[in-house]
Amino acid sequence: MGKVIVVTSGKGGVGKTTSAAALGAALARGGDKVVVVDFDVGLRNLDLVMGAERRVVYDLVNVIQGEAKLTQALIRDKRVETLFLLPASQTRDKDNLTPEGVEKVITALKRAFDWVICDSPAGIERGATLAMRHADVAIVVTNPEVSSVRDSDRIIGLLDAKTLKAENGERVEKHLLLTRYDPVRAERGDMLKVDDVLEILSIPLLGIIPESMDVLRASNLGSPVTLADEDSMPAKAYFEAARRLKGEPLPVTIPGERRGFFGKFFGRKAA
Repeated sequence: MGKVIVVTSGKGGVGKTTSAAALGAALARGGDKVVVVDFDVGLRNLDLVMGAERRVVYDLVNVIQGEAKLTQALIRDKRVETLFLLPASQTRDKDNLTPEGVEKVITALKRAFDWVICDSPAGIERGATLAMRHADVAIVVTNPEVSSVRDSDRIIGLLDAKTLKAENGERVEKHLLLTRYDPVRAERGDMLKVDDVLEILSIPLLGIIPESMDVLRASNLGSPVTLADEDSMPAKAYFEAARRLKGEPLPVTIPGERRGFFGKFFGRKAA
């Protein structure tokens, strides 16, 4: 059975969809079979980031409503044969997602894929709670700013209360992905430093994605940054994050600094 990951945050615009696509592509590049599922019903963007917007025929809601088979809705990536997309509906609303329907789809995907990556909508409403419900692992995407970190703290609380694991007395494995980090601005005090964010959220650090035009450029090209430019700094950071997801003990390097850190931050346990 595959592992279910939810990519989540409380705030919009922090890079959830970009990160879901980039990590999915990185894992697929390593030979794993990966599906990325868009839960942002009505406001889908994952198909654009993955360059598949013209190939969408059926979507997640069609499958849940019994209007299409799962195999009909899945879109195989043209660049990496082990990478698939299950798009969200552009015309329905989140009320069309049912707990029973989501459970049926996720169960089927776990049987067919090594990784099921759920791209959650922002916030704490129905779409977000259904996206996280069956998660084994949560990647909390946060920008180094106070409002983003505060909202992420709220999401961590929901992960410990609203998931299937929580109801069974277990805890979802949680990791922090810090995006749009600029060491110069952090040093000036214009954004939070890495240790400030870790002190507040108290979950292990999966990776730090530097602020870079390479991410925007890749999105405009309709490609995850890990496929568009594998040698760019953001792509390297995502590849390393994917390796950590698989259990490799890689130290995390702060962009702009030579030193890496492992024990204090990556090994940090949730409070």
